Amino acid sequence: MINVLCVPHGGGPMPLMGDPGHAEMIDYLTGVESTIGRPHAIVLISAHWECDQPTITSGPSPELIYDYGGFPPETYDLNYPAPGSPDLANTIAELLTTAGFDPKLDPQRGFDHGVFVPMMLMYPDASIPIVQLSLLSSLDADEHLRLGAALAPLAEHNVLVLGSGFTFHNMGAFTFGSTAGSATVDAENEAFEQWLRETCTSTSLTEDDRRERLANWSDAPGARWCHPREEHLLPLHVCYGAGGGPATQAFDGVVLGKRSSGYSWGATHEQ
Repeated sequence: MINVLCVPHGGGPMPLMGDPGHAEMIDYLTGVESTIGRPHAIVLISAHWECDQPTITSGPSPELIYDYGGFPPETYDLNYPAPGSPDLANTIAELLTTAGFDPKLDPQRGFDHGVFVPMMLMYPDASIPIVQLSLLSSLDADEHLRLGAALAPLAEHNVLVLGSGFTFHNMGAFTFGSTAGSATVDAENEAFEQWLRETCTSTSLTEDDRRERLANWSDAPGARWCHPREEHLLPLHVCYGAGGGPATQAFDGVVLGKRSSGYSWGATHEQ
């Protein structure tokens, strides 16, 4: 079973509105359960939560945070009543403390759209417990690789580490409207995706080389065009840290006119 997965979450609530620019992503996310099964719980790292220290949702019933603006009224009434897991939150805090971090539990924090949008497509029955882990506001790539490595033992308990971000996130370059489902000609986008695919999946790289490439991702071709700010890429760093080794490319498609990808790391566990 896949125990680490990094996926794109799209633009705000648009995937839940059936937006055609998200069609390939929607098709992929709605098929995730049939592909990877059902984990016992999920620890989710969203691009939309940053804290000075790693912070973990620890409430039993987190509410939703509608952290977007300008969308139809019904998108502010979306409901995804997935339970939290205070026990899992405590386990994560212990793992992070052992790894040298200073984690914090937050019993009040709800789930942002980087959580509930992909989850409503992947597991619409909202029955799997979810704990959200923040990014670090330092946005330091190496620190996020370390953060992910601390989560690796969760795989033994059939807990899915799920990264929710975007491998392309230049807001000014996305395409909206009827042409958003077709890739526009963008050499930087294609170059960075090729570099990322090689970095994550190549079996010819040593793990030291793979880690170094990810730690220095901004040196890659097209890197800062695709990510003027890195918060949407860093969930992938956490996922690599948790999964280790070469990944499998789980998604390769066009989202809002730009090439985007997702990656998985897996092992077999009893259900």
